[in-house]
Amino acid sequence: MDLFEYQARDLFEHYGVPVLAGIVADTPEQVRAAAERLGGTVVVKAQVKTGGRGKAGGVKVAHSPEEAEQAATRILGLDIKGHVVKRVMVAAGARIDREFYISILLDRANRSYLSLASYEGGMEIEELAVERPEALARVEVDPLTGVTAERAEAIARAARFPDELIGKVAPVFERLWQVYRDEDATLVEVNPLVLTESGDVIALDGKVTFDDNAEFRHPEHAALADAGDVDPLEAKAKEHDLNYVKLDGQVGVIGNGAGLVMSTLDVVSYAGERYGVKPANFLDIGGGASAEVMAAGLDVILNDPQVRSVFVNVFGGITACDAVANGIVGALTTLGDEANKPLVVRLDGNNVEEGRRILAEAAHPLVTVVDTMDSAAEKAAELAAA
Repeated sequence: MDLFEYQARDLFEHYGVPVLAGIVADTPEQVRAAAERLGGTVVVKAQVKTGGRGKAGGVKVAHSPEEAEQAATRILGLDIKGHVVKRVMVAAGARIDREFYISILLDRANRSYLSLASYEGGMEIEELAVERPEALARVEVDPLTGVTAERAEAIARAARFPDELIGKVAPVFERLWQVYRDEDATLVEVNPLVLTESGDVIALDGKVTFDDNAEFRHPEHAALADAGDVDPLEAKAKEHDLNYVKLDGQVGVIGNGAGLVMSTLDVVSYAGERYGVKPANFLDIGGGASAEVMAAGLDVILNDPQVRSVFVNVFGGITACDAVANGIVGALTTLGDEANKPLVVRLDGNNVEEGRRILAEAAHPLVTVVDTMDSAAEKAAELAAA
């Protein structure tokens, strides 16, 4: 789960990371009141979970409550990369001397944690990483020891911070690590971390991503979720404990096992090149999925308006093919008229003959059984393009 900036700010403050005062507002009138309360120059910042807010007009500096209200009128309702602004944060202003960059993230390739930091960082960190990669320090963080005071100083030196600043930024790095560790995050980023003209180091903007697999340890995280930001199909899949990710395509994909589903996405992508279609989702019903789980998966995919055909690819192991076949027949019966998209089914493995017999006996007009994965992908792509 990604947090909004204001949520990250509040979390940072809880852990002692230096931040500026900020007030959340939903209307221009509330923004004006917030600016009056903060006093002086403020920044009105769109609260959306995407980058490029400043370039899109979603961040405005206001020198009076009137200007803040006018800025909010322009920002609220703004579409930023498909995200409509419904809320803003009014943050206290700061006189910035320098901008830096720091993040801690999950390094999946090396099965460890990684800190990225730069003394030359700031808002254009992506360009810096490409044009001058040597200016972005990459320091491994041992999950067992984390970012100690010594490690924080090593990160600062690797990022080329001058000696006089190491004592100021290193404690901030330590506290960000505490956020990362204690909240079970996969990303904690500050961009920019700034040095003010008065010599203070402040986290001016923050991004935090929680690991959804650790939800059971953090029931309080549920209150941070934005119900309006969750795709309804993904929410429905989550209710049934399905591993579902929506993609931008036309061929729905269901498989049992993440590896098989990934392979299925590949063959559908390859077959789809000929027909101009792509996979519409990743959906893994699991190695021991029951007929009920298969029915739930089909319910999710068939209700996706982008989906034109569905490829069900199952290798029977723990899940017997006859259970899968019964799940398909049962789901189509339950959905009734809502089931109006063709299904291509490939079954193999445990009890495959019985599974195929069940589907043949049902003789549902939407179901086509194909023996091989490649041929099934070809057929699903063809039907999606029809």
